[in-house]
Formats: sequence, C-alpha cells, structure tokens
Amino acid sequence: MAVTLADVAARARVSAATVSRVLSGNYPVAASTRGRVLRAVEELAYVVNGPASALAAASSDLVGILVNDIADPFFGIIAGAVQTELSGAAQGGEKLAVVCNTGGSPERELTYLTLLQRQRAAAVVLTGSASEDAAHARALTATLARLAEAGTRVVLCGRPTGVAAEATGAVPGESQGAEETREPGKARGAGKTPEADETPPRVPLTALTTLAFDNRGGARQLTAHLIGLGHRRIGCVAGPAGRTTTGERLAGHRAALAAYGIEDTPRRTVHGAYDRASGYDAAAELLRREAGLTAIVAANDTAALGVCAAVRDRGLRIPEDVSVAGFDDLPFSVDATPALTTVRLPLQETGARAGRLAMGREERPPGGLATLRAELIVRASTSVPCL
Repeated sequence: MAVTLADVAARARVSAATVSRVLSGNYPVAASTRGRVLRAVEELAYVVNGPASALAAASSDLVGILVNDIADPFFGIIAGAVQTELSGAAQGGEKLAVVCNTGGSPERELTYLTLLQRQRAAAVVLTGSASEDAAHARALTATLARLAEAGTRVVLCGRPTGVAAEATGAVPGESQGAEETREPGKARGAGKTPEADETPPRVPLTALTTLAFDNRGGARQLTAHLIGLGHRRIGCVAGPAGRTTTGERLAGHRAALAAYGIEDTPRRTVHGAYDRASGYDAAAELLRREAGLTAIVAANDTAALGVCAAVRDRGLRIPEDVSVAGFDDLPFSVDATPALTTVRLPLQETGARAGRLAMGREERPPGGLATLRAELIVRASTSVPCL
C-alpha cells in the first residue's frame, strides 16, 4: 500500500498541512519540526509525486550525477564526460544532467538520491569513493533499491566492488565478470554485523552497473616503483579516513611494503583531505616526525602539489632529496615542476562509458562489473635516493 501524506504526518506527529509546507519549502517551519518531517519522509520512503508504483513505468529526462567535489578535476573530468554522452544522443533522446555536489557528506548523498527519486530521474551516476560506515551503507542500499524499483538506472563510477556487493547482496569475487583481473587478497569490509532481523533491501543485479578503478593495484605499483629505485623510508599522505578509495590505495601501498619486507611504520602515514593544503600539512608533519624520509606518496595529484611545496619549504630538492608521487594523472601533473610521477586512471573514458550505460546505449559488462586498469606513469619527480 502506497505511503500517503497522512502517514508521514502521523509518523512526524504534525498535521498534514505542516508536512506539505515542509516539502514545498514555501513557508517558514521550525527547524526541529522540519527535521522530524524529513526523517519521517526518509523512513517511510514517501515519494512526493505519488506512489512509487505509479512511477515505475514513467521517468523524466533528468540524470543525476553525484560528485564529492565538482572543483576537483577528478570529478570534473568524469562528470563532463558523462554529460557529453547525455547531450550527444540522437535527436529527441537527450537527457538533462544535474550535478549534485555532496562535499563528501554521506547524509547529503542520501538526500540528493531521494530528491532524484522524487523527480523520477531516468538514471543516477554515483562517482568516487563512498563512506565505509556500515549504517550509511545500509541506508544507501535501501535508497538505491527504491530508485531501481522506480525504473531508474544506477551506475557506480569509480566506486569499489565492495559497494556493489553490499547493494546487491552478491558474494564478492563470484560471478562478477570483471574486465581486468584484480590481484588476489584484496581487502574487503570487515566487522559487518547486521542484526538478524534487519535485512536491508537489495538492488536487483540487472539495475546496477559498477565501473571500478583498480586503486589498490595502482597504489601497489607506485610504491613498488619507489622501492625499486632504492627507497626504504617512504612516507604516505593518505586520503581522508573512513572512505573506500583511501582504504584501497592505502592497502596497495602497504601490500608493496610487505612484499619487499619493509615495515609499515604508523608514523609514516598521515591522513588528510584530497586537496593541496592537506597535502602540505601532512607532508610537513611527516618530515617533522622523520627528517630522513627519502620519498612521499600522496593520496592524489592535488595533494602531491602540497607535498612538493612542503618539501621545498624545508630547503629540500625534488627528487634529489625527496621523491614525490601522486595518483590519478590529472591534467596539471605533467606540467608540475618537476613533472609528477603518478598513476593514471582512465577518467574520461570511464565517465563516457558511465554516460552510455545511464542512457541504455551500451550493454552492461558481464555480472554488471568492470574493473578498469591503473597505469603507472613515471616522470621526473622520482629518482634514486641520494645516500
């Protein structure tokens, strides 16, 4: 039975008129009341434009693209490629792209997805990393399931395979049909203890497609490259804790250290955001902790620019005194001084493919999963250590 406005009002302990005011946004409502109403809407999966069953066969010309930070070239390149595919369809088949900037907030991500459901979005493309919080994963799964039930195509672009497995209930590693073979031993989510009577809805396997980057393999290649040059004291400017991409890249870095018998010393890792200022601060802290570091790997190319600035501000040379490496191969990395050694991800190609999948113009990969290879790009910012 469809959820009604009266059901929401009863759950929020307000009148139906108050619910209407909150949802329309045209009238002032106390913040506490507004919060209760929005929680009730989320808990009951209320769809403003009518019962979900009536929307299953009808969709709009809107496609939502969720990004963590549109100012970050990583997301800008992917979102631009998706949008190009949406506007490049045959006459009459174009879709309107709506870019939703979450700022990395799990709550905002869920809010945007719910709003897209109410707008009967034809498809949604979720880009970049996800929160590792178990409660958010369950809420995200429930939200994606509702979108799928309403006929919305869902594409995860640059999100790890574990997110897709959580959403669909698939067993990681079984019948995934990855286009690129992932190295064995990939770290998976641990400590999942959902309550026995709390089984979240699953997204139908045919409704969700995942295009995942091999972050772990790329990070392992990068650290192995530095070790091969002779570096043993390697600092790591990791991304923000609690994000899937951070976990994968850090796992790859640690796997390379372990493979060469190098101790993973906690003081050689500092977490921070994927921006220049965080890269600078993290590198300064690493060099304060251990002045003898000969190399630093950064969470991404933007953070690597901050690392380079911090190294220079200490009177050190790159790469003679400290080698620096990034990740993603963003357009500016080749123009840095010196040019940045990094790991190239096929951002443009993957975004375009996500756009075609969202439009239904490309066949889904086997098992709904394709893992895209990461490529080591060696440039002038890394060399043998000065002994």
